[in-house]
Amino acid sequence: MIKINLLEHIFKSASISRWNDYPKMVNLVELDKQAHKFIVAYFLAKCENDVDVNYIIEGGIFDFLVRVMVTDIRPDVFHQIQNTKSDQIYEWVLVKFEDELIEIDNGKFFERFKNYLTKKDPKKQKERLILKAASYISTKWEFDIVYQTSKFLSDIDEVKNKVDEELEDYYELIGIRKIAMNKKLARVIDLSGRLRFQKRWAQTPRIPETSVLGHMLIVAILGYFYSLKVNACKKRVEFNFFCALFHDLPESLTRDIISPVKYGIEGLDEIINEYEIRLINDKILPYIPDQIKDEFAYILGIRKDGKNFIKNEFENRIFENTPKFYEGSLKLVNEDKFRAIDGKALKYCDKLAAFFEAGISISYGVKSKELTNGFKSILEYFKEKPTIEGINFYEICINFIEFFDLKNPFQDGCGTC
Repeated sequence: MIKINLLEHIFKSASISRWNDYPKMVNLVELDKQAHKFIVAYFLAKCENDVDVNYIIEGGIFDFLVRVMVTDIRPDVFHQIQNTKSDQIYEWVLVKFEDELIEIDNGKFFERFKNYLTKKDPKKQKERLILKAASYISTKWEFDIVYQTSKFLSDIDEVKNKVDEELEDYYELIGIRKIAMNKKLARVIDLSGRLRFQKRWAQTPRIPETSVLGHMLIVAILGYFYSLKVNACKKRVEFNFFCALFHDLPESLTRDIISPVKYGIEGLDEIINEYEIRLINDKILPYIPDQIKDEFAYILGIRKDGKNFIKNEFENRIFENTPKFYEGSLKLVNEDKFRAIDGKALKYCDKLAAFFEAGISISYGVKSKELTNGFKSILEYFKEKPTIEGINFYEICINFIEFFDLKNPFQDGCGTC
């Protein structure tokens, strides 16, 4: 499904500091910026009527991979190089990633990556504009933070003027106009961005630190590669990606409640679930554009069960007029009209991301009882229930352990992690 060295590149983006030549009140990292960009891109795409959302998802992943590989170059310098030496840069990036990507989707993923970088499809100009606009909005959101602590710098107002002026380049997009006028949509973008301030595994030291926002993107990317592996149809790929991307959005209202607390106290998860639904109805859905409100609630896992509403982002479901829980194999509803979501598989992706978060820190020598216990319990979960839809998640965990030279707690005589 995914090679571990590709995963390592993705996680390195959590250590790539942005705006590192400016004083700032919080550390801003590339992983969070890319996650915020995808969220903005979703809303910009849904405000338009004629865009290929799958192209936007994959193009965003391609842009992310390029940025991770050329991370040492300042953004303004990188953009200048793109205008003058893009062919050489992209050729180098493709060589670096070929071994890691060539097996995905039987080589077709790498071929699409190559075409995206080297052949500008004139039919996809709006999709590329949406990606650029989403990148701009997420960058501007960061700059508004940086500006507060950089007003004493002699050139900061010049930078501010350049950032503000760029907005005009994207006015043809309906969503950009809504955000620029500080309409409802701007509130959702802001709410999403705040998830970068909530740390995963907040009660223990960990390297690299990842935010809830960054975690959401990692799960979405894992969900995307899973979708390719099971030959999901276009709509199933799209809805899997965005379900994973938004799966922790309610935590912007409730904060991250760790699993041992949420599920260790009887009845607490049900209380939290009910409270989340109320907050979503009061604080999120009123600011979602009307034409996608039902779809967005479906992505968040909200559906009606009798007279009550329930929320479960990790259940298998389809959308036929209204959201429905689906018990059979999703292979039987692998058509665009069903808008199927592999909720159970995305739960596996969520656990896998947590396993990686703990394991990478342990490999760096920064570990705690919470990390080692979490690492072991997730591995045990996958050992007992290794596969879903034919994809072996336990095997991915073993490959991860071998790649990072970690100890398998379930092998005789090897001790603990």
